[in-house]
Amino acid sequence: MTLTTSPYDDDHLHEECAIYGIFGTSDAAAHTALGLHALQHRGQEAAGIVATDGTTFNVHRGLGHVGENFGEDNQEVMDQLVGHSAIGHTRYSTTGETALRNVQPLFADLEFGGFALCHNGNLTNALQVREGLVRQGSIFQSTMDTEVIIHLIARSRRASVVDRLVEAMNQVEGGYSLICMSKDTLIGLRDPFGVRPLVLGKIGDAYILCSETCGLDIIGADFVRDINPGELVVIDAKGVRSFFPFRPRPSRFCIFEYIYFARPDSMVEGHSVYAARKGIGAELANESGVDADVVVPVPDSGVPAAIGYAEASGLPFELGIIRNHYVGRTFIQPTDKVRHLGVKLKHNANRGQLEGKRVILVDDSIVRGTTSTKIVEMVRQAGATEVHMRIASPPTTHSCFYGVDTPERSKLLAAQMSVEEMAEKIGVDSLAFISIDGLYRAMGEAARNNDVPQFCDACFTGDYPISLTDYTGGRTRQLSLLAEAS
Repeated sequence: MTLTTSPYDDDHLHEECAIYGIFGTSDAAAHTALGLHALQHRGQEAAGIVATDGTTFNVHRGLGHVGENFGEDNQEVMDQLVGHSAIGHTRYSTTGETALRNVQPLFADLEFGGFALCHNGNLTNALQVREGLVRQGSIFQSTMDTEVIIHLIARSRRASVVDRLVEAMNQVEGGYSLICMSKDTLIGLRDPFGVRPLVLGKIGDAYILCSETCGLDIIGADFVRDINPGELVVIDAKGVRSFFPFRPRPSRFCIFEYIYFARPDSMVEGHSVYAARKGIGAELANESGVDADVVVPVPDSGVPAAIGYAEASGLPFELGIIRNHYVGRTFIQPTDKVRHLGVKLKHNANRGQLEGKRVILVDDSIVRGTTSTKIVEMVRQAGATEVHMRIASPPTTHSCFYGVDTPERSKLLAAQMSVEEMAEKIGVDSLAFISIDGLYRAMGEAARNNDVPQFCDACFTGDYPISLTDYTGGRTRQLSLLAEAS
């Protein structure tokens, strides 16, 4: 049996996509492929690039990793992606059959010429808008929310590409960052709340838009600044121009970017992700310290927080669990017996650092709890006398609707159980999560402001800053992000 999602999966929330665009270099597609490679952590199941020389648009999209589509074994593909401007996308799929027609960037020939678009996030009224467009005669080629934007732009009677895009985006809701490309223009846009990230960089005379600064570092580009919430930037032969076409809203950047999504070496919204995670670990130790002998991270995402926890608690930090980085997300497992070998395909206990010790395990989150249970069992089998788990985020009690692959609320362990019940289920001597105020303190805020929270923390609080038009009766009606419609 071939599985598309590993039962040994790390049981984390998954970011849906990365976006990348560059304007003003003859090697635009090659730069974009490298940038997507640096952003591979944001999506591992599909990748695409569209490039233009100002006359022709060249497209390649495929399932699989960036390297499988744009690596050294695919030089003929790269040779075809000629142009001075390019945009690219990499994505992690939701449930269902992955389909090439749903891989971004999307491209269409519109009244004003070729137009390509890639999108990180989710439109929360996409189904409602789509149904209206279909009634008016629109024909959709994918099941993605992103395609709604293309149709709205196509129907606009505004004169310029930018004005058409603004008119389209005024008809949708959600958390998003977009990169768009016409024959002579690159456009970047963040939603008014700034939920999803987008940064501006420069290398030589070329400008870059991408999800994280690590996408700049890989090609030696300079970070210029973050694109602001609600900001639209136009990059063309005249340089960079900035507009704010939407009603201002308070910033509600996704706090899970700091906890898990972003790469540790990125700078996000002025914060070092690595430093933020260490700070969260330190705050977690201050809130929920326990007598123990050693602090052990659940690799890889728990490492920075565990370092911060160890430093704040004065306990030694040890790699008591070793991760096998060569286990893919798709593999063959012939029998149920092999399936039940469980997490050891990805993780193995480092017995010498665990045997006879009271262990504090630090991880970034608990979603369903399946992996946590297997990790704890493995650590106990390696001889730990006590196992205490500390989580560098508050309990995940609500689903995300702004571009993160989250299970239904009924499948979120923290939505169904108390902390004590969770501790019993996963088999630890104690379990503690950082508090929501502790998380805010770690990010440099005094506490969460209940009137105007500084971040989007809806997965912990249920406080959704953007209306959920397509969510009714406790059941999502949103379009899939990379799935065939059921």
